[in-house]
Amino acid sequence: MFDSYDILVALKKLGLLQNSPAWWWPNALSFEVVIGAILTQNTKWENVEKSLKSLKNYSLLNGDDEKSLNNIACIQKEILASHIGSSGFFNQKSIRLILLCQNILEDFGSFGNFVMNVDREWLLGQKGIGRESADAILNYACGREVMVIDKYTYKFLCSLGIDIQDYEQLQIWFERGIQENLQRVFDLYPKKITLAQIYSRFHGKIVEFSKKKSKLEL
Repeated sequence: MFDSYDILVALKKLGLLQNSPAWWWPNALSFEVVIGAILTQNTKWENVEKSLKSLKNYSLLNGDDEKSLNNIACIQKEILASHIGSSGFFNQKSIRLILLCQNILEDFGSFGNFVMNVDREWLLGQKGIGRESADAILNYACGREVMVIDKYTYKFLCSLGIDIQDYEQLQIWFERGIQENLQRVFDLYPKKITLAQIYSRFHGKIVEFSKKKSKLEL
């Protein structure tokens, strides 16, 4: 019987992320990921990219995490909605993004402190953030050792004959195979890599493979 380590090995042989950013998610470990994690809910990433581009064109996202956080926390919801229309549910998402940013400032004071101290419980307590979005923020924005689970990971594993519908149990299944073979996992990479980055790239490989609508041979 195979485990997630075997899946990682098989996916890695396909070279799926050769032209992708180091963490797969664009501009990982930045405030932009927090915005992207909310915008990507119920829409395609291509639509999110259009929204992010609009925010950058008007310097609302400007490469400075602290200034960008303050920009979104203080913006009027109608103005923010006008920039994120391509992502759908723009009125709802604008309200939730502004409130999230205000809460980050209120509870953590800065984006840097948020990255260092936020936990899953706090994120799940925010309006509009579920488990997938929370884990995406923890992994891709904060560099935490968390495997993101989404519709791609679920359907992917189903295609291999394993149906685990519970989010937490599915996450445990993917993380366990990596943790139990951790040294072998590290040996797969010629350069030093963190466990958090391994989870991020593992998730990315599954997504990119799934988009090809192929079947993995184990």
